[in-house]
Amino acid sequence: MREKIDALTQNLARTIVGKNEAVRLVLVALLGGGHALLEDVPGVGKTLLAKSLARSVDGKFQRLQCTPDLLPTDITGTNIWNPKSGEFSFMPGPVFANVLLTDEINRATPRTQSALLEVMEEHQVTVDGVSRSVPQPFFVIATQNPIEYQGTFPLPEAQMDRFMLSLSLGYPSESEELQMLQNLQEGLQVTDLQPCITLAEIAQLRQLCSQVKVETSLQQYILELVRTTRQDEEITLGASPRGTVALQKAAQALAFILGRNYVIPDDVKFLAPYVLSHRLIPRGGRNAKTIVDRILRSVAIP
Repeated sequence: MREKIDALTQNLARTIVGKNEAVRLVLVALLGGGHALLEDVPGVGKTLLAKSLARSVDGKFQRLQCTPDLLPTDITGTNIWNPKSGEFSFMPGPVFANVLLTDEINRATPRTQSALLEVMEEHQVTVDGVSRSVPQPFFVIATQNPIEYQGTFPLPEAQMDRFMLSLSLGYPSESEELQMLQNLQEGLQVTDLQPCITLAEIAQLRQLCSQVKVETSLQQYILELVRTTRQDEEITLGASPRGTVALQKAAQALAFILGRNYVIPDDVKFLAPYVLSHRLIPRGGRNAKTIVDRILRSVAIP
């Protein structure tokens, strides 16, 4: 299965130039059984990364472009009256996919955003009292622009908590941007990518990641990091128990991707800013990642 991870990484690297860390983090979310939120300025490749991942996975892909007039039923699906049969029939929405790209998620209204709460956590949607499971594996990769706030609706805490991790791509270096131009000259498109991993293999990888060993001392370290966020004077709202679980699952996935069957403290330290920062509500406009970095320095490493 190690070869499958390498093939998936190399496939993504064909279109995503110089963003190896971001690619690895998205794979951590995918194999850890979570979801990923990409927060960055326009034009740095958020949607390209999501589309490239979807093309690399041999499963059903749906893209949801969020706008203020989007309705919850546009996501989940709805019952349509069929005059021929004389009864209602269910028309599934875009959530019935293996990889769902939710582009500019913060442009949808809170009412519409809430339609994703159930499916992201329980992998099912309930319409008119009937619950329907979405295909497995199910993975949401959402993007949002944290700079342009006009016409946007900030994601509520409950929605942010559904994402295993949040990351930014950042601007490319000069050499990386040159490579992008050269790829464009060669005509390389995201549509040229071919699937390199099946849904069954992703399910198998997730199962293997869940079996990666986490020593009790490391679990105590994870617990102390999360509980410290709830007691810090600079934080109004700390990370939830879902954040504790997400940090362990993410560490297991990262260790597996790096070729280990056990988690080390460096895995937790590396992932903590990505897993915990978006779950915090700092006081007085303080930066959440700066607070997490300070907490990492204050908590003893096992």
